[in-house]
Order: sequence, then C-alpha cells, then structure tokens
Amino acid sequence: MFNFSPILAKFVGSYDQILVILSQSLASIGCCDYPTLSLPDGEENKHLEQVEKIWDFLLAHNATRKSLLVNVGGGTVTDLGGFAAATYKRGISYVNIPTTLLAMVDASWGGKTGFDYGQLKNSIGVFHAPVDTIIDTRWLSSLPAKERLSGYAEMLKHGLIADKSYWEQLLSYDLHQEPDNKEMQQLIERSIGIKQLIVSQDPKENGLRQVLNFGHTIGHALELSTIHYPLSTINHGHAVLYGLIAECYISHALLGLDKEVVTRLVHLMNEYYGKPQCDCKQADRLIERMHQDKKNTNHTDIRFTLLRAIGQPVWGQVVDEHLIRESLDYLFSV
Repeated sequence: MFNFSPILAKFVGSYDQILVILSQSLASIGCCDYPTLSLPDGEENKHLEQVEKIWDFLLAHNATRKSLLVNVGGGTVTDLGGFAAATYKRGISYVNIPTTLLAMVDASWGGKTGFDYGQLKNSIGVFHAPVDTIIDTRWLSSLPAKERLSGYAEMLKHGLIADKSYWEQLLSYDLHQEPDNKEMQQLIERSIGIKQLIVSQDPKENGLRQVLNFGHTIGHALELSTIHYPLSTINHGHAVLYGLIAECYISHALLGLDKEVVTRLVHLMNEYYGKPQCDCKQADRLIERMHQDKKNTNHTDIRFTLLRAIGQPVWGQVVDEHLIRESLDYLFSV
C-alpha cells in the first residue's frame, strides 16, 4: 500500500483542509489520511457528470477558498480535478500527484484543465495552474506496459519539437524492459523541462505553446473516433504516436522534414504499438473531427503544428484535405 499522506505534510497549516481525488484503479494500492473521492479512469469518463461529483464532494465537506484539492491519478483525474478546483467558489488551490507516465510528462503540467463535451476532446476548460506537481516514479512499477507506451509517445513529441539529442536518447530506450527508475526519472525531467520552458513563454496558448499540439490534430481525431467502442479504443498515447506518424508525413511533404523521421516512427509503431486496430479508417469522419479542433480559427481550414526539422516546429499551418487523406492512407498502409 502506497500511503501518500506524508508527502502532503508540507501543505498542512497552509490550508484549512486537504481533500483528495483518487483514481479508482489506485484504490487497492494508494491511500491517505484525508477525505477521499474515487473517480473512474479513462477518457470515456472525462465528462461533466464527474466534475459534478467533485463539486458535490467539496460541498459535502464544506470546502472553502482556503481548502486544497489534491488530484492523484492519471490525466483524466488531473484534468477533471483541476477544472473543478478552478471553478469551485471561483477558484481554489490544487496539487497534482500524477501516477501514470503520460500524466507525469504532460497532463499534470501547464495548467490546462477541462473535460470532453459534445464529442469534442477538452472542449470545455480553463487555464488554472496547480500550486505544485509531485512526481514519484515508484507509481510506474504498477503501470501496465500499454500505459507506459502512452506516456512515451508524448515524450517522443517533446524530443521532436525541441531537442534532437533527447529524441535520439528516447529511441535508444528499450521499452520491453521494466522501467529503471533512475533512467526514467532523467527522461521525465527532460520532458517536463521542455514543456515548462514552452508554457512559461506562452501560458494561454496564443502562439508558441501550440507546438505542444504536434501529433494531436490527427491523434485526437483517432482517439475520439474510438472512445465509445471498447473493443477498438485507442488510448491517448497510442493515438498521439499514430498522429506523429501522419503529421510527420505531412511535414515531409510540405516542409521537407527528413523522411527518416517518419521511417523511425513507423519502426517504433511496429516494434511496440502495433498498427491501429480500429473502425476509424473513414477519412471523412476523421476530417470532420479535425475541422472542430480548437486550434482552427474558422470552419474551413484545418491547422496543424508541423516540423521543418527536429527541433524546428511551425504552428498554425493550414493543410488541405487531400494531403490529410494521403497521410491517413499512409498511416493505415505501412
């Protein structure tokens, strides 16, 4: 049993009370000495009903603006908990304790909070940064291999948009082995550093921060197209990996990105992820979802972050539907 109460001790005295949101999947291995609400994991549970449960939980415990909400779990919990904290009594403080690799390197940082609405990913949300994010790689020992791959895809994105040496380091990491905490800690710290540097320059995503969406325009479309089909669901990280392949293909066609980058991503897919196994090959449906992406500035253009080269991202690139279809054909045929 992992008791995380001791790591919250530093907050005692600074807030009138501490309340905890915990992923249901951690109920058997995680505990604390504070009032706790368990929430289901998974993108299919990232909706308003779960936010209302958190609000009810806070109200039932008479939480005030001086209370602290602690979110323990993956990206679903940190996003929902962060949004509930941002909106409860016009905003209370919160802390994230991410327990998945994906949440450690991405979801728990940067202050993006929210939930899915109208079949659109993160369509309702606010920017509200946590007062702290606490990383403990011991959580990773209980993480299924599929979940480690999910976080690894976001780390690959960080390398591609910012640091060629980090990209090469990630490619040399053997994902078949059990995670080495020391080595993984170094990789996590590098990913966090890249994201924090970008977010610090553009906290509200008015420009530069859009580079963090690389791989996500197509990735989100794939993810949401399978979310209600349990036998073919693609989780976020796998969808991002597939999105990286397709959007690197587009980057090669439009901006001259070295085709070797695409080839190496395809190799990773075949080695670790497998080809997309889903009923999501209808390009019209995927493109329709891309038209609803938050980065778009009108209803006709689909905007992407693309790469000229590793470490040279360009955001706000309009891509025509013909090339998007071509990239999807490539993804599903390699």
